[in-house]
Parts: sequence; C-alpha cells; structure tokens
Amino acid sequence: MTTTEWITDIALVLVVFRQLREGRLDRGTFLIPLGIVAVVAYSYLDSVPTAGNDLVLIAALTAVGAALGVAGGLYTRIRPLDGHLMIKAGAVSAVLWVLGMGARMGFQVWVEHGGGADDVARFSIDHHITSDQAWVAAFVLMAVTEVVTRVATIYVRSRTRAVTGASAASAAPVLDRTA
Repeated sequence: MTTTEWITDIALVLVVFRQLREGRLDRGTFLIPLGIVAVVAYSYLDSVPTAGNDLVLIAALTAVGAALGVAGGLYTRIRPLDGHLMIKAGAVSAVLWVLGMGARMGFQVWVEHGGGADDVARFSIDHHITSDQAWVAAFVLMAVTEVVTRVATIYVRSRTRAVTGASAASAAPVLDRTA
C-alpha cells in the first residue's frame, strides 16, 4: 500500500471516530466523508470491468458496502438539542465502519505482503474474474457505497428527526449550515 492509500484509509476510519464524541450535525458531517471517497473514486476507479463474473464480484461487494453503510447510519444517534441536531456514532456504528474499512485494508495488505496474491489469482480463475481491475473496482465501489449510504441514511434520519421535532416543539431542530 502506498502512503496515500494508508492516509486515505486512516482518514475514513477517523471520520467515525470523530463522531464518537457528540457534536452538531453540520455540512462537514456530509462533505468530509463524501469528499474523501470522491478523491478515492477519481484516483482508483479507472473502469468497471464487465467480462466474466466481474460484475457479480462488483455487485456483491457493493451490496456489502450498502448494508454496512445503512446499518452504520441507523446506529448513529441523532437528537435535538437547543434548536440543533446532534450526532453521535454508537459503538455498533463505529464497529461496522471500522469492519468495512479494515476489511478492505486487510485484504490489500494480505494480497500485497501476506502471500494472498496466489489465492486471489486462483479464486479469480475458478470464478471467472477477469482482471485485477475487477477487484479494485469492487473494493472502491464498496467503500463509496458504504460512505454514501451511511451519509444518506443519516441525512434522511436527520430530516425525519427535524420534522418530528417540529411537531413536538415550536422551534424545530435544523441542520447547521456552517461547517
């Protein structure tokens, strides 16, 4: 793994650790993780191979990313406080986030330094995965999907919370527009 890959992976893990302490739900809550995965997708997603069972691999890992993202978003606490929405990642949310990010990082380290390259090559041949780019696309799209679905779940829940708060109180909690 390159230094840039380590920094990117660690930055994505730190995004949730930042939310272990309760803070205001603001634009940064959404823009920081989306910005990181946008850079990752731009840097590593050259193409999406469609030969053999490449799309099956990509769809499977993308589905895993979506499941982890939605679950992580559901296990993030959102509550109104003094006219604002507060967010705090719960233990389950943090574990799911680290599991998803850590699995990708662990796979890459295993393939590059742990002797896993031959096993992955055999698996790819046996299951008609046609190229290394299929694995890259699958893991990048897994990460992007995990981040996007987590952020989307938090956003939808925050809007629902704001609407619920509006009916319960005269001053509805709002999403802070400042980062």
